[in-house]
Amino acid sequence: MIGAALGFCVAYFPLRPAIVDEKSRFGDFEIDLINGAHHKGNLLTANDRMSMFCILEPLPTKDATALADALIAAFSPYKMLLHTVTSDNGKEFADHARIAQRLNVGYYFAHPYHSWERGANENINGLIRQYLPKGTSFEDLTREEVKWIEWKLNNRPRKRLGFLTPLEYISRQVKQIYLVT
Repeated sequence: MIGAALGFCVAYFPLRPAIVDEKSRFGDFEIDLINGAHHKGNLLTANDRMSMFCILEPLPTKDATALADALIAAFSPYKMLLHTVTSDNGKEFADHARIAQRLNVGYYFAHPYHSWERGANENINGLIRQYLPKGTSFEDLTREEVKWIEWKLNNRPRKRLGFLTPLEYISRQVKQIYLVT
């Protein structure tokens, strides 16, 4: 009802499940698209809210179909672990229904001008800018270069994770699950 009170169509802004805000499970991803200088190339960024694990994919265009194809392919190895995806309202995410159906996830949109609803993703985008500063064209950015940045970020210690890397944090979570059962 909050959306209706603010003039938003509630159907377009369903509330994410409360567990997503707890950051207590792997599989709640935030996604975004970073544009290169002069709109030359793009970078799809996705990160898990709990572990800060990120997936990066270069995209030549902002085409919604191409973005959906890239996201579905990138998330396929993790499909059984996925719960939700949250993006902004950009037209590049227009194929969200296909993403949700193919990955069997809940797809949510952040409210316009509420970047804090995807705060983890905004943080990752800032870290990416340490490697690809604003003003950098992504036109000639290779997939190998993008995957190197992804590797660096997934192996970078984070204060929020007790100075573990995202990959170390995930590894410990998995070990705890198997030790408990």
